[in-house]
Amino acid sequence: MLIEKVLQGNDHAFRLLVEKYRNDVFRTVFAVLHDQKEAEDAAQEVFIKIYTSLPQYENQGFKTWMTRIAVNHAIDVKRKQVRRKEEIIETIEEQVVGTPRDDVEKTIIETDRRRLVRKRLGELPENYRDVIYGFYIEEKSYQQMAKEQNVQVKTIETKLYRARNWMKKNWKEDDFS
Repeated sequence: MLIEKVLQGNDHAFRLLVEKYRNDVFRTVFAVLHDQKEAEDAAQEVFIKIYTSLPQYENQGFKTWMTRIAVNHAIDVKRKQVRRKEEIIETIEEQVVGTPRDDVEKTIIETDRRRLVRKRLGELPENYRDVIYGFYIEEKSYQQMAKEQNVQVKTIETKLYRARNWMKKNWKEDDFS
Protein backbone atom coordinates (compact mmCIF):
# COMPACT_ATOMS: atom_id res chain seq x y z
CA MET A 1 0.00 0.00 0.00
CA LEU A 2 2.81 2.41 0.98
CA ILE A 3 4.75 1.61 -2.19
CA GLU A 4 1.70 2.29 -4.35
CA LYS A 5 1.28 5.71 -2.70
CA VAL A 6 4.94 6.51 -3.38
CA LEU A 7 4.50 5.49 -7.02
CA GLN A 8 1.51 7.86 -7.22
CA GLY A 9 3.83 10.71 -6.17
CA ASN A 10 2.99 10.90 -2.45
CA ASP A 11 6.13 12.34 -0.82
CA HIS A 12 4.80 11.73 2.69
CA ALA A 13 4.45 8.02 1.89
CA PHE A 14 8.12 7.92 0.81
CA ARG A 15 9.17 9.60 4.09
CA LEU A 16 7.23 6.89 5.96
CA LEU A 17 8.96 4.22 3.88
CA VAL A 18 12.36 5.73 4.72
CA GLU A 19 11.46 5.87 8.43
CA LYS A 20 10.33 2.25 8.39
CA TYR A 21 13.44 0.85 6.67
CA ARG A 22 16.26 3.29 7.43
CA ASN A 23 17.76 1.17 10.24
CA ASP A 24 17.71 -1.93 8.03
CA VAL A 25 19.41 -0.10 5.16
CA PHE A 26 21.99 1.47 7.49
CA ARG A 27 22.85 -1.89 9.10
CA THR A 28 23.21 -3.49 5.67
CA VAL A 29 25.60 -0.87 4.27
CA PHE A 30 27.51 -0.59 7.56
CA ALA A 31 28.16 -4.35 7.47
CA VAL A 32 30.00 -3.84 4.17
CA LEU A 33 31.68 -0.45 4.81
CA HIS A 34 32.54 -0.66 8.54
CA ASP A 35 32.50 3.14 8.81
CA GLN A 36 29.63 5.10 10.32
CA LYS A 37 29.96 8.28 8.23
CA GLU A 38 30.40 6.34 4.97
CA ALA A 39 27.43 4.13 5.88
CA GLU A 40 25.22 7.14 6.63
CA ASP A 41 26.05 8.69 3.26
CA ALA A 42 25.61 5.39 1.45
CA ALA A 43 22.24 4.77 3.14
CA GLN A 44 20.95 8.12 1.85
CA GLU A 45 22.16 7.25 -1.64
CA VAL A 46 20.43 3.86 -1.36
CA PHE A 47 17.09 5.54 -0.66
CA ILE A 48 17.55 7.74 -3.72
CA LYS A 49 18.19 4.57 -5.77
CA ILE A 50 15.14 2.90 -4.23
CA TYR A 51 13.01 5.92 -5.10
CA THR A 52 14.21 6.02 -8.70
CA SER A 53 14.01 2.22 -9.10
CA LEU A 54 10.60 1.82 -7.50
CA PRO A 55 8.75 1.75 -10.86
CA GLN A 56 10.71 -1.45 -11.70
CA TYR A 57 9.80 -3.12 -8.38
CA GLU A 58 7.60 -6.15 -9.04
CA ASN A 59 5.99 -6.84 -5.61
CA GLN A 60 8.32 -9.74 -4.80
CA GLY A 61 9.47 -9.07 -1.24
CA PHE A 62 10.23 -5.40 -0.80
CA LYS A 63 12.73 -5.83 2.04
CA THR A 64 14.76 -8.37 0.04
CA TRP A 65 14.70 -6.13 -3.04
CA MET A 66 15.74 -3.10 -0.99
CA THR A 67 18.52 -5.05 0.78
CA ARG A 68 19.93 -6.18 -2.57
CA ILE A 69 20.10 -2.53 -3.71
CA ALA A 70 21.78 -1.57 -0.42
CA VAL A 71 24.38 -4.35 -0.61
CA ASN A 72 25.21 -3.64 -4.27
CA HIS A 73 25.56 0.07 -3.58
CA ALA A 74 27.78 -0.53 -0.53
CA ILE A 75 30.02 -2.83 -2.57
CA ASP A 76 30.31 -0.13 -5.26
CA VAL A 77 31.26 2.45 -2.61
CA LYS A 78 33.87 0.06 -1.18
CA ARG A 79 35.36 -0.50 -4.65
CA LYS A 80 35.59 3.26 -5.22
CA GLN A 81 37.39 3.67 -1.88
CA VAL A 82 39.95 1.02 -2.86
CA ARG A 83 40.46 2.66 -6.28
CA ARG A 84 40.91 6.07 -4.61
CA LYS A 85 43.56 4.66 -2.26
CA GLU A 86 45.38 3.03 -5.20
CA GLU A 87 45.32 6.32 -7.13
CA ILE A 88 46.73 8.20 -4.13
CA ILE A 89 49.52 5.63 -3.75
CA GLU A 90 50.34 5.87 -7.48
CA THR A 91 50.46 9.68 -7.25
CA ILE A 92 52.78 9.54 -4.25
CA GLU A 93 55.01 7.00 -5.99
CA GLU A 94 55.21 9.24 -9.08
CA GLN A 95 56.18 12.21 -6.90
CA VAL A 96 58.82 10.18 -5.08
CA VAL A 97 60.53 8.80 -8.20
CA GLY A 98 61.94 12.14 -9.48
CA THR A 99 64.99 12.61 -11.75
CA PRO A 100 68.31 10.68 -11.58
CA ARG A 101 70.04 13.67 -9.93
CA ASP A 102 67.20 13.82 -7.41
CA ASP A 103 67.66 10.09 -6.80
CA VAL A 104 71.30 10.55 -5.78
CA GLU A 105 70.38 13.42 -3.50
CA LYS A 106 67.48 11.46 -1.99
CA THR A 107 69.73 8.45 -1.43
CA ILE A 108 72.26 10.58 0.46
CA ILE A 109 69.52 12.24 2.53
CA GLU A 110 67.87 8.88 3.27
CA THR A 111 71.19 7.29 4.27
CA ASP A 112 71.89 10.20 6.60
CA ARG A 113 68.36 10.07 8.04
CA ARG A 114 68.69 6.30 8.59
CA ARG A 115 71.97 6.85 10.42
CA LEU A 116 70.35 9.45 12.70
CA VAL A 117 67.28 7.31 13.33
CA ARG A 118 69.51 4.34 14.17
CA LYS A 119 71.50 6.55 16.58
CA ARG A 120 68.36 7.81 18.35
CA LEU A 121 66.31 4.60 18.21
CA GLY A 122 66.86 4.00 21.92
CA GLU A 123 64.94 7.20 22.75
CA LEU A 124 61.77 5.92 21.08
CA PRO A 125 59.09 4.31 23.24
CA GLU A 126 59.60 0.55 23.09
CA ASN A 127 56.33 -0.16 21.24
CA TYR A 128 57.44 2.07 18.30
CA ARG A 129 61.04 0.87 17.95
CA ASP A 130 60.30 -2.31 16.00
CA VAL A 131 58.11 -0.59 13.41
CA ILE A 132 60.54 2.35 12.91
CA TYR A 133 63.52 0.02 12.68
CA GLY A 134 61.72 -2.32 10.29
CA PHE A 135 60.46 0.43 7.99
CA TYR A 136 63.36 2.91 7.94
CA ILE A 137 66.43 0.80 8.67
CA GLU A 138 65.54 -2.61 7.21
CA GLU A 139 63.29 -1.00 4.54
CA LYS A 140 60.51 -3.56 5.00
CA SER A 141 57.02 -3.10 3.58
CA TYR A 142 53.94 -2.74 5.79
CA GLN A 143 52.80 -6.16 4.56
CA GLN A 144 56.11 -7.79 5.41
CA MET A 145 56.14 -6.33 8.95
CA ALA A 146 52.49 -7.25 9.52
CA LYS A 147 53.20 -10.85 8.52
CA GLU A 148 56.28 -11.06 10.75
CA GLN A 149 54.44 -9.57 13.75
CA ASN A 150 51.28 -11.57 13.02
CA VAL A 151 49.09 -8.42 12.95
CA GLN A 152 46.94 -6.61 10.39
CA VAL A 153 48.59 -4.17 7.95
CA LYS A 154 46.38 -1.45 9.47
CA THR A 155 48.07 -2.07 12.85
CA ILE A 156 51.48 -1.43 11.28
CA GLU A 157 50.17 1.72 9.55
CA THR A 158 48.77 3.01 12.85
CA LYS A 159 51.95 2.23 14.81
CA LEU A 160 54.10 3.95 12.18
CA TYR A 161 51.79 6.97 12.13
CA ARG A 162 51.93 7.28 15.93
CA ALA A 163 55.68 6.75 15.98
CA ARG A 164 56.20 9.52 13.41
CA ASN A 165 53.99 11.84 15.45
CA TRP A 166 56.01 11.00 18.57
CA MET A 167 59.23 11.81 16.71
CA LYS A 168 57.81 15.11 15.40
CA LYS A 169 56.83 16.15 18.93
CA ASN A 170 59.98 14.98 20.69
CA TRP A 171 62.77 15.47 18.18
CA LYS A 172 63.64 18.85 16.74
CA GLU A 173 63.79 19.23 12.95
CA ASP A 174 67.38 20.49 13.39
CA ASP A 175 68.30 17.02 14.62
CA PHE A 176 67.60 15.76 11.10
CA SER A 177 69.12 18.57 9.05
